[in-house]
Amino acid sequence: MRLIPTLFIAAALAAVPAASSAREKLAPEDQLAKLLEGRVAGEPQNCLPLTSLGSSQVIDKTAIVYRAGSTLWVNRPDGGAQSLDDDDILVLKTTGSQLCSIDTIELRDRSSHMYSGFVSLGKFVPYRRAKAE
Repeated sequence: MRLIPTLFIAAALAAVPAASSAREKLAPEDQLAKLLEGRVAGEPQNCLPLTSLGSSQVIDKTAIVYRAGSTLWVNRPDGGAQSLDDDDILVLKTTGSQLCSIDTIELRDRSSHMYSGFVSLGKFVPYRRAKAE
């Protein structure tokens, strides 16, 4: 009976280094590279239809990545990229049905909802999975 608690404690202690290494955060450019691994960049676009966009992901101080089906659209803002924080909420105010490189996005702190900056979008670069040869 004493063996079971000992095994449980040993297993828990063995998991601690794995958990702490899993929490190590990659540098923003490395995080983006890992996300785009196995994908090929396409021709940059000025606008994307809002209806085709799914989720978005912020890469700290680097880019906003939009998912549309199996395509990842990377936007490296022309201005304000240093304000990007993956814990912020993106507030988009558009006048049409597209998200364009001339649009700005307001950033709000997730906890306080206070204004924390804005970004001026750049062109959208599509990344699609490389075709197997």
